[in-house]
Amino acid sequence: MKIEQKLWTNEIGWESVIDKNLSSSANLVLVFGDKGELSNQSRFDELRNFYPNADIVTCSTAGEILGDQTSEGTINSTALYLEKTAIKSHSVKITKTSESFEAGIELMKILQAQDLSYTLVISDGHIVNGSELTRALGEISSDTNIVTGGLAGDGANFESTLVGLNEAPMQGRIVGIGFYGDNLKVGHAAKGGWDTFGPERLVTRSKSNVLYELDGKSALDLYKLYLGDLADELPGSALLFPLSIKVNDTETLVRTVLSIDEEQKSMTFAGDIPEGSVARMMKSNFERLIDGASQAAGISMSDFGSFQPDLAILISCVGRKIALGARIEEEVEMVKELLGKDTITAGFYSYGEISPIVKSTKCELHNQTMTITTFKEMV
Repeated sequence: MKIEQKLWTNEIGWESVIDKNLSSSANLVLVFGDKGELSNQSRFDELRNFYPNADIVTCSTAGEILGDQTSEGTINSTALYLEKTAIKSHSVKITKTSESFEAGIELMKILQAQDLSYTLVISDGHIVNGSELTRALGEISSDTNIVTGGLAGDGANFESTLVGLNEAPMQGRIVGIGFYGDNLKVGHAAKGGWDTFGPERLVTRSKSNVLYELDGKSALDLYKLYLGDLADELPGSALLFPLSIKVNDTETLVRTVLSIDEEQKSMTFAGDIPEGSVARMMKSNFERLIDGASQAAGISMSDFGSFQPDLAILISCVGRKIALGARIEEEVEMVKELLGKDTITAGFYSYGEISPIVKSTKCELHNQTMTITTFKEMV
């Protein structure tokens, strides 16, 4: 695997970060950037000029990650030349949230093959229901196909997100990239680091990703009670207080609030909140958040033995970015240090992360995690 990276800033334009003179030999380019800048057709045209033969995947973010640094208002590109690994990319479009499951089924049916070993999914983060998408991906995908990825972001605005394949990015797009053969070694991990507090409460009324009642009481009223003065800053302040959702004795997921409805007394989350599950409030702990990121880095490399990954894709939640504030670069620096100086890193802050909870399980939608996917092409 050969890798080169570029960075676009408003002050300089495009500049090379790592130059391997890939140009026409690159077969895949991953592009993460500010929504306003990515929506400019000129940015895509420039990328196509750099890499005339590659599949170019673009994704808007809530912040960009390149190397051991984070940024806003930029675009970074990571171009790959995979020597022994075939790839196939496909994009599907939805116009309403209820189409999320069928879109996931369609995507995996097109990418599915006997030698499919890994799928990277980059999805719209506003229209798409990430829980339904991952449920579909898991239903169609084989046990030997690892699926990771993330949902696009829009800063802290939560208005619209953009994803594209071989065109300027648009709303409602889901892109899947299938990797085929046994030459690509892939590691993955998703870790949080949030503290739970308060009593466990039963989800007594919900529909899909909309929560109405906990223990028979208004979920929104209970949430406001815990937030105190911060309740006046909803829904933005809710990013600092996600919900822990226990579906069974072994499976716990974290869910982030996207919006609230004062009239319905409801809260809409980035993933489903099943009736009958057990919910508990969570709050940030700086040291544990950073430790969670380092744990994810270690686990993602645990099967590599003496080999060092060529590449690591880091997808971290916008809620972590807001919670860590000025300390945001600490989690990225810690991850980069553990991965090693020869592992090239890129990624973004997301509205949701996609990864199995443990090894050899179906992918799930996560919120508030640092999700890391590591790659090594064996040639």
